[in-house]
Amino acid sequence: MIAPRGDWGELMEEQLAEENPEALLADGFDEALIGITANYHSPTVAVYDLAKCVKILMDQGMSDEEAVEYLSFNTLSAYVGPNGPLFIRTE
Repeated sequence: MIAPRGDWGELMEEQLAEENPEALLADGFDEALIGITANYHSPTVAVYDLAKCVKILMDQGMSDEEAVEYLSFNTLSAYVGPNGPLFIRTE
């Protein structure tokens, strides 16, 4: 279950900024932020739930197919460096 944005999301963003000030967030997908990475061999980055990202785009008027295509082309295939966010499939 995805935690409500509110205080939890703000805490995650604060912790991320503390651990990696260069970390990037995915614009418009605040509600899909589910955590941050926890390892010592790569930078700490934001982690988003891909299904939740699709739902956010669908709530904005895209069809399921349009949302998946948009994410695939504009988000998942865009390499923004080692501080870019990760997207996971949970379904």
